[in-house]
Amino acid sequence: MTTFCAIDFGTSNSAVALPDASPGGTMRLAPVEGDHVTLPTAVFFNADEHTREFGRAALASYIDGFDGRLMRSMKSILGSPLAQSTTDLGDGSAIPYTEIIAIFVDHLKRSAEACANAPIARAVLGRPIFFVDDDPRADQLAQDQLEAAARAVGFREIHFQYEPIAAAFDYESRLTQEGLVLVADIGGGTSDFSLVRVGPQRMHRLERKDDVLAHHGVHVAGTDYDRRVALSTILCELGYQTLDPEGREIPNRVYFDLATWHLINTVYTPKRTTELKLMRHLYRDTQHHDRLMRVVEQRLGHALAARGEEAKIGVSAGGETMIDLETVEADLRLAFCDAQLVEAGREETRRIVQAARDTVQAAGVAPANVDALYFTGGSTGLRFLTEALSEAFPQARPVFGDRLASVATGLGIHAQRLFG
Repeated sequence: MTTFCAIDFGTSNSAVALPDASPGGTMRLAPVEGDHVTLPTAVFFNADEHTREFGRAALASYIDGFDGRLMRSMKSILGSPLAQSTTDLGDGSAIPYTEIIAIFVDHLKRSAEACANAPIARAVLGRPIFFVDDDPRADQLAQDQLEAAARAVGFREIHFQYEPIAAAFDYESRLTQEGLVLVADIGGGTSDFSLVRVGPQRMHRLERKDDVLAHHGVHVAGTDYDRRVALSTILCELGYQTLDPEGREIPNRVYFDLATWHLINTVYTPKRTTELKLMRHLYRDTQHHDRLMRVVEQRLGHALAARGEEAKIGVSAGGETMIDLETVEADLRLAFCDAQLVEAGREETRRIVQAARDTVQAAGVAPANVDALYFTGGSTGLRFLTEALSEAFPQARPVFGDRLASVATGLGIHAQRLFG
């Protein structure tokens, strides 16, 4: 007997919901890495040991210094020209990016099947409101690529549901009365909003189209804050925004690539490395160039990006931390505080809050008539961001769901209505 599942394939973290065999037919989150029900969206092709590792194990092997290729934020590639290209795995071989996505989806499927003790052929997959902003053709291509990856690993019946609507289903399961909820699903790659009419009398309906008053999203989220942190702190120590002897800013492409997970590996090619070596004369402070070349030649880019992400998380609730850059240079450490994070991500915060306002405006609803703000997604751990959204809707009650599992739980509810 085959069964079904729901998959939240996230930019930063992923999860799978399965039907529970116990009476009542509820859904449960499957353990996808040990006892963990969420899995960092990462795969490491270990060239030293000729293995593939996923999630926390992938990140650990990379940090431990094994040679190979680490892939994170794979979802961000969907719909872009990069998705059609291939990438080097660190052992001289190369495969398409879309195949890497299929490999990761297959790992989720196999983990779920091991938990269910049955093959799985039917699935609900979550998707953001927009994979690609302001480009309907690229957005549809992204969904098609994800569906093709799911079919390639054995799923035969596939349905998609918007992630913030799935989160609304999770919120609705705990309600005792009707209301209007603005779901803010802010993850690693996208910030998605849905204004949904919810309530106990509505939750058993399969068709909920009329209850979704508006949805909108922007391709701005957690990894964009990570990038801003890296650029405003770490990469300044490597020469970002410094001036050459003639007073012009040092070419910044290498710094933007080092601040973007899926582009970091492009900096390590022999051609790029040679070009960067030849730029030494442009640096007034050659120490900046020395550090940059150390990062490139020792392939420290992903580790530095991780330091930026850790700094963001460390100060997100208020406070300060130290960014340890001793792998680049002995005794190189940078102080970082919440005020710096707020300032670094000011434009990202503005765009996210405006997307929330645009969602409610598109529904023709006054902000004062929104009953609740339901926060989900890893980046809703950024207190200043949820406070900015709450200030835009002062009458709405802020409610915090499970940041990493609300969407998967809601997708599971939808899957049960479809297949159960």
